[in-house]
Amino acid sequence: MKNTLLATLIDEHAAVEAYASLLAYEQKALTSSDMAGTLPSIVEQKAELTQRLVGLEKARDAQLAVLGLPGGRKGIEMACSADARVADQWALLRRSTERARRANFTVGLMIRTRMEHNRRALAILRGNQGGNPMFYGPDGRLPAFGL
Repeated sequence: MKNTLLATLIDEHAAVEAYASLLAYEQKALTSSDMAGTLPSIVEQKAELTQRLVGLEKARDAQLAVLGLPGGRKGIEMACSADARVADQWALLRRSTERARRANFTVGLMIRTRMEHNRRALAILRGNQGGNPMFYGPDGRLPAFGL
């Protein structure tokens, strides 16, 4: 059964690496001029990989249960102490997961920055500038200047 657990950890590592690669593409897409054309595909692939990772995590917990170990981190760490191959693969998976976490944080910052920029641009166009008079009226004229 430990070979099955090892195989699941290898599959999880591959899936996390694929997810991290998608995050790198997403970062690039967020800075490109064709963002709207690229992002939907990336988001769809990320959703698929997320579901795959959820399934692999459930499989890992089931395999730990068969070995008489608890699920989650406690169980995998107990399995690591009993098998160096499992420990090595778990270490690889944890490093990949941390790299993906950092990349995901960066993507989140990029998205929040872009959203804030868009919010400010819309506020200017709508004339909502914190008490300042509108730049343009509904008719396209500058009411503050009587034009």
